[in-house]
Amino acid sequence: MKTSRVSFAAALAAGSVLVLSGTAFAHVGVQPIGEAAKGGYATLNFKVPNERDNASTTQLEVNFPVDQPLTSVMPQDVPGWTVNVEKTKLDKPLTVHGKQVNEVVTKVTWSGGKIGPGMFQQFPVSVGKLPENADQMVFKAIQTYDNNEVVRWIEEAREGAAEPQTPAPVLKLTAAKSADHHADGKTDEAKNTGKDSGKDAGHGPDEASADHGSDTTARALGIAGIVVGLGGVAFGVASRRRSA
Repeated sequence: MKTSRVSFAAALAAGSVLVLSGTAFAHVGVQPIGEAAKGGYATLNFKVPNERDNASTTQLEVNFPVDQPLTSVMPQDVPGWTVNVEKTKLDKPLTVHGKQVNEVVTKVTWSGGKIGPGMFQQFPVSVGKLPENADQMVFKAIQTYDNNEVVRWIEEAREGAAEPQTPAPVLKLTAAKSADHHADGKTDEAKNTGKDSGKDAGHGPDEASADHGSDTTARALGIAGIVVGLGGVAFGVASRRRSA
């Protein structure tokens, strides 16, 4: 009897872990394809899993942060889905590549498709320029099912607190590559190239000595060859005279 109770408790605990794990990981998220560097451009994947066994996801709405405006947002075509991009005018225009930008994208909505039970779908978007003075971006998302159920993935995680039930997708930004770092790299490369060029041209002291020795040896062998050749000619002439 005691053994049965222990087995039942273990099975219940294992089942709870599986359920909680599924809940923790089955939410709308965002990940960059490659890097999402501050001040740069990136392609983002919004991953949408279907959490219901008896309904399909038919719409995803992603809201872009107004306080971190992106001047370029280009959704990739997803077969079977219709995409709608909403923009808003800025109170203060932004200057990008020497041009003024008066409006930015605030919402992208995909609809008309279907994500069945046990399935997921990715929605790629090319964005930029990413903020230079932030470590992350929060994209609040709304997922709609064909049974009219709506799940709002809009809760922001707080440091030291447990993960929210419906957390908003968060994009982590990486540090931008410094221009000075590139300059130093080029300088070092130039230095190395200079050293290599010197060796290839024979400007190094060891190379010069070796080349000088090689030239001396070649000259000596050449002179010896000439002497041997002349000796052979003289021997041939002398032989003919004796025969005559």
